[in-house]
Amino acid sequence: MSVRPEMGVFPVRLLQIANQLDAEHELRRMGVDPGGIALMASKMVHRCVHLSRLQCRQANVLKQEMLSLGGDAAVARGTVACSIEATDVILMGTDKQLQLLCSKLAAQPFGLRPIATEIEHALARAERGPRSWQTSRRELSLARPLIMGILNATPDSFSDSSHHFDPQQALDRALEMVEQGVDIIDIGGESTRPGAQPVSEELELQRVVPVIRLLAERVSCPLSVDTWKSAVAQGAMDAGAEIINDISGLTFDPRMAQVASRTGAGVVLMHTRGTLETMHNTTTYRDLLGEVAQELSVSLELALSAGIKPERVVLDPGIGFSKNAEGNLELLRRLRELSVLGPPLLVGTSRKSFIGKALGRDASQRVHGTAATVALAVANGASILRVHDVAEMRDAADMAHAITTGLPGKPPPPASH
Repeated sequence: MSVRPEMGVFPVRLLQIANQLDAEHELRRMGVDPGGIALMASKMVHRCVHLSRLQCRQANVLKQEMLSLGGDAAVARGTVACSIEATDVILMGTDKQLQLLCSKLAAQPFGLRPIATEIEHALARAERGPRSWQTSRRELSLARPLIMGILNATPDSFSDSSHHFDPQQALDRALEMVEQGVDIIDIGGESTRPGAQPVSEELELQRVVPVIRLLAERVSCPLSVDTWKSAVAQGAMDAGAEIINDISGLTFDPRMAQVASRTGAGVVLMHTRGTLETMHNTTTYRDLLGEVAQELSVSLELALSAGIKPERVVLDPGIGFSKNAEGNLELLRRLRELSVLGPPLLVGTSRKSFIGKALGRDASQRVHGTAATVALAVANGASILRVHDVAEMRDAADMAHAITTGLPGKPPPPASH
């Protein structure tokens, strides 16, 4: 005989408040005065803020100030006595407490004012998020997730159904993707799967340029070239592409940043390690998210130093590149941590081996697993999803967007001009 749980006189719920919009909605629903909403919403969002390699005296001030505000800070053993050289710090508090901390740090010594500025920037990026992405020809709205369809002009992609070596066949597939709701088409002429043979610059140009030139005449959506070679990127931009998707984050070819800057391309900077030959074997990290964030920030600085405007940059954590299956899962789970870098996030999980490892499926049977990763990526802050199965992932992304925003209507196509 089952026993019904005893219900209290005053029902209790534990609220799930992800951001200030959630907080404002809940306060408004219960009839809180608008002035009270403005005061209390930031007290309902709790965050953990990680700071790296601070001096012990800086860390001790931070801990004291957070404790005085009702928050806390974790530091390494030996920090209080200053018996260690440096320590990471994790600040724990509400948005309101963190904002007050930043105000108080402005008057503190030991170089704490720049730290306060960085915390303020991180909080602002977490709350607002990017609104658009500028390519060489248009501005793409990020009011809804963008679907980037994969079109491989190669004979050896890991996904058999993505081969479109012949330009006419590539056009047929591109038109099909447009009908299915694609926002961007990404054309690649070199496979980066484990064990793939490197392709010469000349052969890669022969593969992608005719396809891009034909598609530029027939489809209206933006075209992207998936390459790390500057000469291929230049040829693709001349043929009608407007985005350069570089798996190396501008690190394999020192001339790539200048090509991207000169052409005004939208740029995807992906995280990887090593070289094309070794990147799939460099999967060991002490702090995965911290190291990926730091290395992406290096690529971002390379782009900005070359004159690439911030609004043209998108970051990709490189799922499946220089990460093992466990690392890929962690990146998806904690993806939102990378939003503090500023640019929009692109995620490419489509049919990858970590899905096969989790589900025991080969590449042709990973559509449902991919859909789960796409939905979770959108919920965790991804703005662009790079996929093979456009129709299915369009629905998965739009449904996840509806859940996270509370907007059930079918979103309009991204505005561009």
